[in-house]
Amino acid sequence: MTSHRHRPRTLGAAPVRGRGLGVRLLLAQSLVLVAGVATCWVVAVFAGPPLFREHLHRAGVPASSDEQFHAEQAYRSATAISLAVALGVASLAALVVTWYFSRRLQRSVTEVSSAATAVADGRYDIRVTSPHLGEDFDALAGAFNRMAAGLESVETTRRQLLGDLAHEIRTPVSVLEAYMEALEDGVETLDADTIIMLRDQTRRLVRFSDDVNALAHAEESRTSIEPTWVDPAALLSTALTAAADRYAAKEVALNSRVPARLPRLWADPERLGQVLGNLLDNALRHTPGGGRVEVTAGQRHELLVIEVTDTGDGIASEHLPHLFERFYRVDAARDRAHGGAGIGLAIAKALVEAQRGHITARSDGAGTGSTFTITLPLRRDQR
Repeated sequence: MTSHRHRPRTLGAAPVRGRGLGVRLLLAQSLVLVAGVATCWVVAVFAGPPLFREHLHRAGVPASSDEQFHAEQAYRSATAISLAVALGVASLAALVVTWYFSRRLQRSVTEVSSAATAVADGRYDIRVTSPHLGEDFDALAGAFNRMAAGLESVETTRRQLLGDLAHEIRTPVSVLEAYMEALEDGVETLDADTIIMLRDQTRRLVRFSDDVNALAHAEESRTSIEPTWVDPAALLSTALTAAADRYAAKEVALNSRVPARLPRLWADPERLGQVLGNLLDNALRHTPGGGRVEVTAGQRHELLVIEVTDTGDGIASEHLPHLFERFYRVDAARDRAHGGAGIGLAIAKALVEAQRGHITARSDGAGTGSTFTITLPLRRDQR
């Protein structure tokens, strides 16, 4: 609401600056015209008559004769009239053209100035039109629009993030508050079941805090990535061993097909281990008992390709483009019951991209399982 009130004030103030620029352009053009007029006058008065007189003498016209006098008078009159008409037309044309382009430039500068003020006031949906005054001005308009679009995206993400944070924190806090009031009123007793429930809620808050902190670090991971030569087979074996007990407890089969001699990878083993852990946890969360999760790896051209495939819930096509967004859930109620905050896949995406890789997901729909694919570049200069 504030930004809408400021916009009329912005549009009223900016043209003053635009008229000042237009006046300066007109003054500059006028100086050029004055210089041109002065040059023509000097040539016509001091250089023209002697040259004309010399040619009359060569043509046989006697010096100081009536013929010479009338010829010089005719020369001066014709020169004065032609210069006056030519300079008048040139001055008028120059002033009209200068006025036209100064007005176009003024409108362009006014629009950019008004849009910049609106962006400063928080209106990130503002865009400017291309002034068609040359590549420089078009590039300026394009750069401004990209900046405004980037700021709008950041603001939208910030608002969504704050809303998601409030939503995620509200549920466990509400449960804790309700039980505390029940304990104070004597409706509930502090028995073992109540203590377990209270601890579950506090653990959920701690886990959520850890997830948000991990996401923040992951999105800044370009400064914290510590690459080294990694054996992909050993890395995958470690991740599978770490997840084996959880899979066994839920009775979900965990299989792997990893060649023994894969090319070494220049990457951060701790970060990649975190990515694999997130994908394995996600697959386990959405695969019922009796299901199966398979991890495969192989070389495809100059890429290392790792796939985590499950036989679980599957993903509807409308959800696939949003899977790696912060706090996005395919089934919000189910994931919340399982303790997921919708952050694990966003963390995985940030960590993979920080190492020049890509992560994608595919599924044929609900109930058909899903496959998450990581592709990482292999370097030829291996030692």
